[in-house]
Amino acid sequence: MFWVLYFLAARAIFLLYHSSRTQQLSTEDLYTIFSKGLRLDLSFSGYVSAIPFLAILATTLFPGLRVRRFIRYYTYTTLALLSVLMAVDLELYTFWGFRLDSTPLLYLNTPGEMAASAASAPVLLLVVIALGTSLVFALLFRYTFDYQNYHLNFSKVTYAGIALTFAAVLILPMRGGWQQIPINQSVVYFSENPYANHAGLNMPWNLMNTMLKYNQEARNPYQYMEIDEAEALVSRLYQSAGDSAERILQVERPNVLFIILESYTAKFIGHLGGEQGVTPNLDRIAAEGMSFMKMYASGDRSEKGMVALLSGYPVQTTTSIIKNPKKTEQLPHLSQVFKQAGYSTGFYYGGELEFANIRSYLQNGGYDRLIDKYDFPEESYNSKWGAHDHVLFDRVLQDLKEANEPFFTTVYTLSSHEPFETPIPAKFPGTSVTDKFRNSVYYTDWALGRFMEEARQQPWWDSTLIVLVADHGHPLPYEDPNHLSTKFRIPFVLAGGALSAKGKQVKELASQTDIATTLLYQLSLPYRDFKWGRNLLAPTDYPFAFYVFNDGFGFITPGTVFSFDNVSQKPILRGKGLTKQQLEYGKAYMQSSFEDFVRK
Repeated sequence: MFWVLYFLAARAIFLLYHSSRTQQLSTEDLYTIFSKGLRLDLSFSGYVSAIPFLAILATTLFPGLRVRRFIRYYTYTTLALLSVLMAVDLELYTFWGFRLDSTPLLYLNTPGEMAASAASAPVLLLVVIALGTSLVFALLFRYTFDYQNYHLNFSKVTYAGIALTFAAVLILPMRGGWQQIPINQSVVYFSENPYANHAGLNMPWNLMNTMLKYNQEARNPYQYMEIDEAEALVSRLYQSAGDSAERILQVERPNVLFIILESYTAKFIGHLGGEQGVTPNLDRIAAEGMSFMKMYASGDRSEKGMVALLSGYPVQTTTSIIKNPKKTEQLPHLSQVFKQAGYSTGFYYGGELEFANIRSYLQNGGYDRLIDKYDFPEESYNSKWGAHDHVLFDRVLQDLKEANEPFFTTVYTLSSHEPFETPIPAKFPGTSVTDKFRNSVYYTDWALGRFMEEARQQPWWDSTLIVLVADHGHPLPYEDPNHLSTKFRIPFVLAGGALSAKGKQVKELASQTDIATTLLYQLSLPYRDFKWGRNLLAPTDYPFAFYVFNDGFGFITPGTVFSFDNVSQKPILRGKGLTKQQLEYGKAYMQSSFEDFVRK
């Protein structure tokens, strides 16, 4: 009963902390959240209570055990731990859009960078919440539930029998009842609003469940149809309407400068219909070059976007291929193709390449040179990540003066990542997280414009193609839920002296996984290994974009979009005109792409 009360209070705190989203729920929604969430609360309460009951049982064999003190301190310790995790979960949900699970385990080898992801969090408020909750429930336990308050006059046999009975009975709430299939997260899913479903989850139960499944990469959980049927449907998606494709280069083998822009959401890109004035340089570059107006990121994390861009490979939902070097060894990689074609290759990043196992992925890609945080002076660092973007671009300009041509150089910015620190005065007023994010995007755009002006003066400019694309979108500035397509829309612009097509807009639907294929086709380099991409400048029978979020996916076709939640096994966003065929295509892509991941 004590732990059930604690989890009910934790759920109330979650709803209050995210009050702007909670206000969109009805009274009936709130009642259902608590009533359905109670089953998971009972389940985890059973797990937490098992050890005290077993300790009581042990006293029948070892009467000298000080079981009352043990239970008290066990409870206090567990209470403190869960309250800290609760505070972490409150803020991570703000940024990630899903409850605390095993995802942070991907970043344990780089704790500084993991902390930087939430550097803008209200730490004092979260500390107060954790301490206050722990103190209130510690007092409640001490004066109401503490075993020391109860004096039971039973014989040793009766005493043992009662303890054993209670320990055995706990199995029932642990598994969620007598039903054949043990309880899982789907019991709290009742709404088409993902936030309502997430609020019903018991956070520690969800964390425990996903940690137990953390290394389960040998099984495909997305089994919507026979795998042969799924692969056949996916094959149809990539059928071309013809062999003809527009050629946009005036240089046969140009240099390629591949610039990845951190968190660049279309909502801040003026020429994509976003806020005006945040990215004036990117908008000007797009007007002079070629912009793909309907590009969508494949996922919502940096390391996932990197694989989608440089390997043309689909993103996984609850895991990431980049954390498994054995699997990334089997991926195609732009750097490998360019290197085999005689290009010199380099990767530039102002942060640590150890973050999220990125270095192993890049090394598998065969880059000649990897430049990261430790190749820049410390005075150029921001407080969390590494070198500011204008410092990064200056280093690239310096090195390209001596680079062997043709070159394939990848540049990854970081200043528009939390905590959104900029070395120039803020362009826009305000101190909210959204205001800081807007200013950080403006700063990176300023640094990009500065770099492009210098690049135009270099002898390599006329023979260089510049690729500008985001690694992923962002929920800000409108706090988009995880499943919305607007969170995933990003810029993709081609520029540079080698580009013959000027001032052109491509309005075909596109995914990040299409970029590598499109690029290699234009350069007449081998692209068949990039089977999860299509040439965006060739006719197609079925334009589409596909993205994933935590245990779900989105599928966009001309005129409609749907998002599918795999826990509830139903669409949570259903656009007008959605057909059964579109639903089957989306399921087939999810199943087939994850099956490919499992087999690697």
